[in-house]
Amino acid sequence: MKKTEPAKSKTRRAQCLEEAAFLDLLRTTDMLSRGPAQVLKTEDLSATQYNVLRILRGAPEGLPCGEIGSRMITRDPDITRLLDRLEKRDLISRARDSKDRRMVLTRVTPDGLKVLSRLDEPVHEAHRRQLGHLSRERLAALAELLQDCRRQVV
Repeated sequence: MKKTEPAKSKTRRAQCLEEAAFLDLLRTTDMLSRGPAQVLKTEDLSATQYNVLRILRGAPEGLPCGEIGSRMITRDPDITRLLDRLEKRDLISRARDSKDRRMVLTRVTPDGLKVLSRLDEPVHEAHRRQLGHLSRERLAALAELLQDCRRQVV
């Protein structure tokens, strides 16, 4: 009788603990982004567009394009086109700064604020569904670890 060898796994194991942690971060990010993405879909917004609206809500005086880009969670190489789409929907407005005519400031419009207001609670609820099983202490520790990682990358 012939001995059969165990089937070899087709998935490759991470070469080091750092790589394993990195891959876990990617998988987790992908899984966690799906819940809020479903909520944003109700307002026909992408996560990037939502991020821009939130940034602008926090800066009622308006921001130049470059500053919006630097505050974004994920970098978008074509921020101008992203702003064009939001402006076409009347969620943002752009105007030259009265003090420095070379600078164009972008502001969230009342319609944009209404969209954000409708999304606030459903987005918070999606986050609670995903991470509410963790204690406040574990959430704080996780946030601290992730911030530590980001500081090392910059």
